[in-house]
Amino acid sequence: MAPRRSTTKGFKQTSSLLTQRIRAGAESRGFAESRLLTRWEEIAGPDTAAIARPVGVTWGRGMGATLTLLTTGAQAPMLEMQKDALRTRVNAVYGYNAIARIRITQTAPTGFAEGQAQFTPARKAAPKGPDNAARAAGAAATQHIDNQGLRDALARLGAHIHARTASKET
Repeated sequence: MAPRRSTTKGFKQTSSLLTQRIRAGAESRGFAESRLLTRWEEIAGPDTAAIARPVGVTWGRGMGATLTLLTTGAQAPMLEMQKDALRTRVNAVYGYNAIARIRITQTAPTGFAEGQAQFTPARKAAPKGPDNAARAAGAAATQHIDNQGLRDALARLGAHIHARTASKET
């Protein structure tokens, strides 16, 4: 039996190279779960994520840790009212009641490196759908199918496959 040939030609995914460094950086600030940083908008919600950023988790001697959030002075009262709901969401990421308290730190909106740190992922571009030629090819390939719902679904699938193969050829 011939040995399996590598398809990556010695290359590795960037994520596999950076995982340990990201984890080490997050853990140095007390974040056992780096998802708290990278998925902050999903965890806190878009409204809360727009006004606050997590900057540290400190573990005390007792049960539970303290999550420190950075916000501007004007937004602090709004964030103060949301602390209990936010603590529940954050603990759902950890899977247990890891965070006992949330501390809010206020700063100016500009001028500090922490206030400018962005943890939100870049927005993904909307995928391009199939063009008219791909749709026509998908419809032509499914003309012989009697079931209308199945024919439409297969036509859409065929159109996407045709568009994908056409884009790889160019």
